[in-house]
Amino acid sequence: MIRFAVALWLGLSLPFAAAAIEVQEVTSPGGIHAWLVQEKSIPFVALQIDFKGGASLDRPGKRGAISLMTALLEEGSGDMDARAFATATEELAASISFDVGDDALSVSARFLNENRDQAVALLRQALTDPRFDADAIERVRSQILSMISSNLKDPQSIASRVFNKQAYGDHPYGSNESGTLESVGALDRQDLVQAHRDVLARDNVVVGAAGDISAEELGKLLDNLLGDLPETGAPQPKDTEIAMKGGVTVVPFDTPQSVALFGQQGIARDDPDFFAAFVMNHILGGSGFESRLMTEVREKRGLTYGIGTYLVPKEHAALLLGQVASSNDRMARTVEVIREEWARMARDGVSAQELEDAKTFLTGAYPLRFDGNGRIADILAGMQLTGLPLSYIDTRNDMVNAVTQEDIKRVAKRLLNLDTLNFVIVGEPEGMKSIN
Repeated sequence: MIRFAVALWLGLSLPFAAAAIEVQEVTSPGGIHAWLVQEKSIPFVALQIDFKGGASLDRPGKRGAISLMTALLEEGSGDMDARAFATATEELAASISFDVGDDALSVSARFLNENRDQAVALLRQALTDPRFDADAIERVRSQILSMISSNLKDPQSIASRVFNKQAYGDHPYGSNESGTLESVGALDRQDLVQAHRDVLARDNVVVGAAGDISAEELGKLLDNLLGDLPETGAPQPKDTEIAMKGGVTVVPFDTPQSVALFGQQGIARDDPDFFAAFVMNHILGGSGFESRLMTEVREKRGLTYGIGTYLVPKEHAALLLGQVASSNDRMARTVEVIREEWARMARDGVSAQELEDAKTFLTGAYPLRFDGNGRIADILAGMQLTGLPLSYIDTRNDMVNAVTQEDIKRVAKRLLNLDTLNFVIVGEPEGMKSIN
């Protein structure tokens, strides 16, 4: 067990009160690893359990199986049906939730110490002995199919589907984790059992914990909770290159307002230039009303209500992604201004004042993320999922502060290329057509 002293902001007794806490690296007797913040002031424990791979581990032709399986984990297990499981959770004053995305299946659990054993037993049952009853499968399948049908008529969802296909091609990232009407409709119980085996395995798991529990207690809890899961799951997907080459794709849709996604190749989380790109993006489009794009597109020209850009460093590919909506008669001008700002950042970088303001915000906002046991557990699991060292909590703000104007100019020139900047626009934008 390794201990690190870390200064975090915790809103436990006083708002934004600073407290020195210890982050412990724990290995259970059975070999399961976790990071723990022990906080004895409240008799409450938060667990965040992430299984690497998530929906990207769907088997060929079975897209949506892991998403459907995940939704069924709280729909009955052991000798409990969905109603009995929900009642038991409520009676324990516990919270158990499951979610899945491209890179992880996430399990969040919150429970009082006095009910710890019963809550862990309930969660263990859900993870290791799901029922996958026929009526539950059909009920949840219907809900997912309804959502998929609705998304087929939603401009934002259409834009995401087209953009992701262009960006990631045949990689799992290139299709929605919920699947299609055809793929979800064809899934059977055995597909869900296989999906469960593929994802919920000990070699895929990372754990963050925070609250009134010792390292020894956590180790025993994890062996009890996860020890009966398969040792190995399905192989992780391979890395992929961003496939889109730039240009504009217009998807006709009868609506008075067009929506657009735009972006290009991003930067991996472990790239030496990541923090320079992180600060650059904050200034370009990631800082809300203070960003350049918001200033130029909304404040000066009134072309939109909102615009933003984001670094999306997924496990197997990285994007720099933006989104905007504008009336059909203004979308062409909106695209023009975005391209102008893309080019200006690549050519000139940022000013000293912009850099100072960005650093002040980014370093000041970071400690506020650690505002309770649940958030801390989530952060600890997320750091492990993305391969960050435990020391990152201490050094993150130093890495932000180390970014220079020269660093940003270098990374902007590297990333922001008008020839590969890609737009997918859904609507009826005046004067625009697909150019690829």
